[in-house]
Amino acid sequence: MDIVCLDMEGVLVPEIWIAFSKASGIPELSRTTRDEPDYDKLMRWRLGILKEHGLGLKEIQKTIGTIDPLPGAREFLDELRSLTQVIIISDTFTQFAMPLMKKLGYPTLFCNTLEVAPSGEITGFKMRIENSKYSTVRALQSIGFNTIASGDSYNDLAMIRASKAGFLFKSTPQIKADNPDIPAFDEFPDLLAAIKSAL
Repeated sequence: MDIVCLDMEGVLVPEIWIAFSKASGIPELSRTTRDEPDYDKLMRWRLGILKEHGLGLKEIQKTIGTIDPLPGAREFLDELRSLTQVIIISDTFTQFAMPLMKKLGYPTLFCNTLEVAPSGEITGFKMRIENSKYSTVRALQSIGFNTIASGDSYNDLAMIRASKAGFLFKSTPQIKADNPDIPAFDEFPDLLAAIKSAL
């Protein structure tokens, strides 16, 4: 029994923090897991910047409301889900992801949650599980699934390498250069063909 595990941001939808960086005019917020492998460190740094600028969940959600899935992502996901089970495993947060899940036809999403004060200030975050992508893939394997994984960032590499087949998608030149043994694609039809061949 196969199951496909996909990253969300950078693969199916644009990077939320990059969009918010542009909308807020704060260039530092464009830093993502493509730049910083330590997600905990990255998020704490982001929350510090939000606090410094007096920005909270409402402002970020307003930006998210303007984001559409990447061109072809919905069609890719629909075709993939007609062939096999698919789970999106993301380090994003429920409060960010739900408007985007609606636009993608409500696929299954495993992600994290934000801690938000009544004022709307984001005071912290709760990770679902440590090393969530790798841990989830290993847990799926432990209950009889063969996993096929794809993502674009440093935090996707462990789940890609732990799977029976794994692919980089829309990744950076540096990550591709550092991982030449992982097939890399930039177009949805090519990724779909690679996944089909692995099923």
